[in-house]
Amino acid sequence: MRLLETVAGHPYGAPAKQLARETGLALPTTYHLLRTLVHEGYLRRDKGLFFLGEAAERLSSSGAEQKRRSTVVDTLARWRDAIGAPVYYAVYREGEIDVVCVSDAPAHPAVEEWADFRETGHAHAIGQCLLSQLDEEARRDHLDRHPVRSVTPYTVRDAHCLLRRLERTRRMDPVTERQEYALGTVCAAVPLTVGGTAASVAISLPAHQADRLVPAAQRLQAEMGRLVGSLALSISI
Repeated sequence: MRLLETVAGHPYGAPAKQLARETGLALPTTYHLLRTLVHEGYLRRDKGLFFLGEAAERLSSSGAEQKRRSTVVDTLARWRDAIGAPVYYAVYREGEIDVVCVSDAPAHPAVEEWADFRETGHAHAIGQCLLSQLDEEARRDHLDRHPVRSVTPYTVRDAHCLLRRLERTRRMDPVTERQEYALGTVCAAVPLTVGGTAASVAISLPAHQADRLVPAAQRLQAEMGRLVGSLALSISI
């Protein structure tokens, strides 16, 4: 590991003797470890100099991804505690709704996914928010694959009604639904668009706290305005 770290500090490469000196390893030990690391792909050798190899670069990429995930988890937890509600983060990727992360707590439990979120985007605030960010062709394609159906007595009746609702949704306004996905639960989702990727951050509350929904969504939107960069990075996860 010390050898890898030392090589990483030399973007233009370093010879074995220099690496032995900087790591404090004996030269024979250094040569043995360098040969092993080259063989395994963690280092590569070129004209007597050693550089990081593809295997080490994959480790670095994986570490960066884990750091992005950790940033998202920490950010959602901060919003959860500030707002007093579970927080959800989702993206629309490859034609499907993908709930990337959920942050809840015993005092603020998340909605149970009793019906597949991907197939019921018409019924929950996350899905409606993501669909509202798509163009008309992409929306119709999604609904052809995942037709509108009743999930609760409050679910939107048909695709025509849903499309009319989505067309009336202003681009950056929160999307709310009341017991359309789960009885006893109300939800709000705030749109987040980075480049060509549609994303959304949402909250849910018990129906008896419905009067809190809009103020909580507005608070979420304000919080997002301050820390949106940390979520934008995670869209590549």
